[in-house]
Amino acid sequence: MDGLPWPAGAATGIGSLPGTDPLEAARIVLGELPDLPHLPELPARGVGADMIGRTAGLLVDLPVEVVPSGYRTAAHPGRDHRRAVDLLRRDLDAFEEAADPAPPRVVKVQAAGPWTLTASVELPRGHRVLTDRGALREFTESLAEGLNRHVAEVARRTGARVVVQLDEPALPAVLAGLLPTPSKLGTVPPVPEPEARATLQAVVEALDADVVVHCCAPRPPIALMRGAGARAVSFDVTALDESTWDEIGEAWEDKTPLFLGLTPAVAPTHPTSLKSLAQPALNLVDRLGFPRDLLGTLAVPTPTCGLAGANATWLRRALSLTRDLAKAFTEPPETW
Repeated sequence: MDGLPWPAGAATGIGSLPGTDPLEAARIVLGELPDLPHLPELPARGVGADMIGRTAGLLVDLPVEVVPSGYRTAAHPGRDHRRAVDLLRRDLDAFEEAADPAPPRVVKVQAAGPWTLTASVELPRGHRVLTDRGALREFTESLAEGLNRHVAEVARRTGARVVVQLDEPALPAVLAGLLPTPSKLGTVPPVPEPEARATLQAVVEALDADVVVHCCAPRPPIALMRGAGARAVSFDVTALDESTWDEIGEAWEDKTPLFLGLTPAVAPTHPTSLKSLAQPALNLVDRLGFPRDLLGTLAVPTPTCGLAGANATWLRRALSLTRDLAKAFTEPPETW
């Protein structure tokens, strides 16, 4: 993986972990995923710790508050905004403490991408931010500025190179026009693909970091995410629709690294082996006609999604298995 911030054989997490203790979470991630640790997210702490609230806390001059229907823009920073900022500061304090005295060379941070963020935050009258072109532009610019401040802070505290993961779980619904209106009687019109790509690209190009775009839908818009300038694309291999195979093949042809979700996000009900977890990735390269050693250079294994729903035992096991998958990709067992 010449030129990439992470080394060959790296594994990483998607973002969320169970529990409420940021120091324990940081120690687990740094211990289990030393080559590409991520700043843990702990949504069990409530408002401001979830993906949208956490990202809203990064916005510059665009305060957001909690209302019965979710998150809404506010005139002034209030309790909800201050809580999100404080929780993230505690996370950084904990990560810095856990990383001492041997900080990692690379750290990944996560935030909602512009489409998922603006699909999840309301304007004062209840409409989604993405329905207003002016508000969409303001949020996009504010998100990029806030993320750059966050990247600089993480780099300053750890001395590490920072990779940004933009989470876009809502992007397929945005493109397909599946988001309900405030009345629930209709849906928001679909956003044309060129417009969706341009908005995502505006954030990607503005960031002072390598960017991974993550979407765990069965049909992630891989070509769009790559076209927006993502250095890598992340998705759940176990849930993939076959219609995405051509886009995956094109990505690997162009030497684009793919973060492959393989390890279950919650404890499976049946015994699992390393090969059974790797099988979806092995099948993918086989069907696309690539040599299996491609996985050692252009694949980074991850859990299938965030681990917020995992128990403490499976959390450690899942991260350990993910790390073992990365090693197996670079040094395949003879039985594969």
